[in-house]
Amino acid sequence: MAEAVSRPEAKASQPATSGRKPNIKEVAQIAGVSYGTVSRVLNNAPDVNAATRERVLQVIKDIGYRRNRTATALVTSRSTSIGILTDGSPRFGPVGTLVALEHVARQRGYSTTVVSAEPPYQESVPSALDTLEDLGVDGIIVIAPVLPMAAAVWNTPLRIPVEMIAAGATSTPNVFTYSENQELGARLATRHLIDLGHTDIAHFAGSTDWFDGRVRKRGWEAALRDAGLQPGLCLEGDWSPKWAYETALRLVKEGRVPQAIFAASDHTALGIIRAFAENGVRVPYDVSVVGFDDIEGSDYFLPPLTTVRQDFPAVATTSIDVLLGAINGREVDRTPSAPTLVVRSSAAPARAQAG
Repeated sequence: MAEAVSRPEAKASQPATSGRKPNIKEVAQIAGVSYGTVSRVLNNAPDVNAATRERVLQVIKDIGYRRNRTATALVTSRSTSIGILTDGSPRFGPVGTLVALEHVARQRGYSTTVVSAEPPYQESVPSALDTLEDLGVDGIIVIAPVLPMAAAVWNTPLRIPVEMIAAGATSTPNVFTYSENQELGARLATRHLIDLGHTDIAHFAGSTDWFDGRVRKRGWEAALRDAGLQPGLCLEGDWSPKWAYETALRLVKEGRVPQAIFAASDHTALGIIRAFAENGVRVPYDVSVVGFDDIEGSDYFLPPLTTVRQDFPAVATTSIDVLLGAINGREVDRTPSAPTLVVRSSAAPARAQAG
């Protein structure tokens, strides 16, 4: 009896002819849909059902189709490009936001053009926005960590959709805003210390020239008042480990080390912990410390740092969706994304601390 020979199943989609780039008509033919349906999928239109969208995207991936952006711009008068304006800050938040935005934009089929502005913002911001408009971007996302930069954006005449990522800032008729709920993150951090039994909770704050610094301080204050406690020691700095280290040393010398500290950033927490360790103040046995950011390596601090994790992918995904919604004339839910508390070993119950 002849042995049965198994034959491999044919794939639903095959690569295009060797040496030739696949085109949108081939995508439509293989996926069994119209040219217009493929176009709507590429433009992230909402009127395509999930199964069809998934099938078209799978074909695009299988055959290696890539959109001809020049041709698309000529036909639709749209560039499929998004502008991103930053202040060039090396701080964790702005950098994490920028990287996530570029990644999500590519997933949505959009290229990105990044331009930086620097003080004085009233001069550099209008110039940077004009540059992005002249390049023909469909819309602009501004990463505005500081108030002077945001003010310059608000005061600049705009002709295309502009979205600003600025924690706690309100939208205006010309500029809509989106951000993570960082006040909630500060509440989570402070509430954790309160739940551990601490009543003397200090705040090493970031600069209040920053939106992040303002809302994190506001969250610390609100959580304490909600618990019937009065906000105590608050020291404003520049987010750096150096400032935090020097400030914590001063508290040790003055005998003013609190029960617990909510640090506005993990880098701030790092400086605090080192200053205490060098002077025999043990974390968490003598003082509890909670940070904010969950930077890479915070789980290897000594002790591993309890902190608030920012969800940059979530911020970027909704930010891109909101901007594309404005470009396409449709409403998108702008509920701020929520950070999460990551509990490790740098905070302990008050009763377990030394006297």
